[in-house]
Amino acid sequence: MEIKTLTLTPAPNPQKSFLFYQISVFLITFSAYASFHASRKPPSIVKSVLGPQIQSNTSQISELGQNSSSIGTGWAPFNGNRGTHRLGELDLAFLSAYSIGMYFSGHIGDRIDLRLFLTFGMFASGISTVIFGLGFWWKIHELGFFLVVQIFSGLFQSTGWPCVVSVVGNWFGKSKRGLIFGIWNSQTSVGNIFGSVVASSVLEFGWGWSFVLPGIFIILVGVLVFLFLVVSPEDAGFESLEKEIEMNSNSNAESIENLERMEREEDGLLGSRVSVLAGAIGFVEAWRLPGVAPYAFCLFFSKLVAYTFLYWLPFYIRHTAVAGVFLSQKRAGILSTVFDVGGVFGGILAGFISDRIDARAVTSIIFLLFSVPALILYRIYGSISMSANIGLMFLSGLFVNGPYSLITTAVAADLGTQNSIKGNSRALATVTAIIDGTGSVGAALGPLLTGYISTRGWNSVFAMLILAIILAGLFLIHLAKAEIRSKLNERKWLSDNISVQ
Repeated sequence: MEIKTLTLTPAPNPQKSFLFYQISVFLITFSAYASFHASRKPPSIVKSVLGPQIQSNTSQISELGQNSSSIGTGWAPFNGNRGTHRLGELDLAFLSAYSIGMYFSGHIGDRIDLRLFLTFGMFASGISTVIFGLGFWWKIHELGFFLVVQIFSGLFQSTGWPCVVSVVGNWFGKSKRGLIFGIWNSQTSVGNIFGSVVASSVLEFGWGWSFVLPGIFIILVGVLVFLFLVVSPEDAGFESLEKEIEMNSNSNAESIENLERMEREEDGLLGSRVSVLAGAIGFVEAWRLPGVAPYAFCLFFSKLVAYTFLYWLPFYIRHTAVAGVFLSQKRAGILSTVFDVGGVFGGILAGFISDRIDARAVTSIIFLLFSVPALILYRIYGSISMSANIGLMFLSGLFVNGPYSLITTAVAADLGTQNSIKGNSRALATVTAIIDGTGSVGAALGPLLTGYISTRGWNSVFAMLILAIILAGLFLIHLAKAEIRSKLNERKWLSDNISVQ
């Protein structure tokens, strides 16, 4: 007996072009994951209100014209001597649940309707974010309440990334994938900026509003996803992406030649192929795909650095005098968005360069190398003046988020649709979840360690971040060597340079 599966996919419109659907998918998934990050930002903004307050001399005045030691009294149980530890544990609860949920979400996402799964995750994430904020009006001071809410929030948020990457991967081919994904992945920084501005703007009315408004926002965007997102070209009445590209190609012979060349390049870089059965691949099989493990462990350390800034930068700015002045909670939160603005340019630049030289690992290592002096300069000279703080924070965001953005998007899509699995799109969510899930373990570790290490001084925190960056680069050395060797053997870089001249 044949069992038919009922789906609620939006009805295809034959009058809409393939390009129309690509643009629609791009914008909807961009908005969806931006809303995820916007709802993820409030904990970093309210840290300076919940946690231990600044103790400073009366000569040090905030931008609000108030004595900085008199602003706020903290919120139990985060306002004691071990307040920063508790805040770090709060981050750990969310990010640990997020990383664990990521592995399961990718596995589930390859097997069910991605649109419904994404919609569920957005609604549940919004509700959990609102519930955290309600703790303000309910006057809850029990650590257990906030930990439980963050655990559920992390699980629900883990549904987002595998879904949106899989959908975008279904609609966009490998041509200029780095640049396209670089632009698209700016939604993380856009979401961070939006979440920071909203949470900081309403902070003076009570920290609960900093959670409630982003929570409502992600629910509203979830409605948009449910009504209009089309998961794959087949759902819109088109052929598969590969066939669509072939049909629109001006020269079939040239397309076949390019395809064969890409296959040879990927085989040379990624090594021997792995035989995988048709359909959604297993968790262990996905780990064994060439290139997955090195990039996953590289992202472990890259995301450790990126999420340390995501969760602790406003707190760091609030507790570090800029030109001898401590900023207010609101101004510190808004100023921290400069790091995310740098991240937007970093993701786009990394994607463009990786497309231009056709070497993802080499591009990632270059950005990691430059991020080390950027962080050192920001720590040493960032407090000299506001202009120095902004400039160095921008550069830090550019170089730190460049490889993070590239690996979680273009690299994950490349590995999830590589020749060893014959472009099986049902492997994409699993591979994406493995890479980002492993990175999320590092993301959980970084903020937790910062909560403990910061009590010894911020120099120790920056030393930890620099060590993590070095370790991230080490995992890509073998792949970078393979990329360089492959391009030199094929004389591709040389021929490109000649053609430009």
